[in-house]
Amino acid sequence: MPNMHIRILLVDDHEIVRLGLKALLSRYPHFEVIAEASDAQEALEQTLRFQPDVIVMDIRLPGKNGIEATREIIETRPETKVIMLTSHADDDVLFDAISAGASGYVLKQIGSDDLVRALETVGRGESMLDPALTQKVFQRVRESARRAEDEYFAALTEQELNILSLITEGLTNREIAERVFLSEKTVRNYVSSILSKLDLSSRAEAAAYAVRHHILEHLQNSHT
Repeated sequence: MPNMHIRILLVDDHEIVRLGLKALLSRYPHFEVIAEASDAQEALEQTLRFQPDVIVMDIRLPGKNGIEATREIIETRPETKVIMLTSHADDDVLFDAISAGASGYVLKQIGSDDLVRALETVGRGESMLDPALTQKVFQRVRESARRAEDEYFAALTEQELNILSLITEGLTNREIAERVFLSEKTVRNYVSSILSKLDLSSRAEAAAYAVRHHILEHLQNSHT
């Protein structure tokens, strides 16, 4: 590919695999294999020393695996792109790899043309992710976010949640009491309990807390 020069670090604990990849990439003048590594620690050291554009990272490494190595490398040098090399397309492993910061993944069984295209794509700064996997990633992120939001209200009973949602509407204790068919005193006790459980000091703080953590969405999800 013209006007492109990609400096590559190969990370695999099998020398024969590294030799094969190096031989393949040597056919392409815009690729330059500048270093190799056989484990996570060596990969990090070589990254800092040679500052590659792209790392081809085997997921299975002795000691720390390729996902852990990728996370450390991206944290240390985020401009380096990582392509994960894996023997099988396991959803959980691929999700973990993407969460660690990998820009793409390729199966060891793919043809040389596909590997070259993957390297060129990532070398341009683009991600190479299967659309179906991308959807799964977004779904998991949404589920994680929902679980995190749920934890903000985990200490509250269903009645306390309902009353907290009414507090966000700016209703007084008397108005809330009429809405939920309880005495004003009982509502006042509920409000005190809510403030205590959430470690808040005022109704205004409680309202702000509830809005910030999307109480209405939480109530909708808990009722579905």
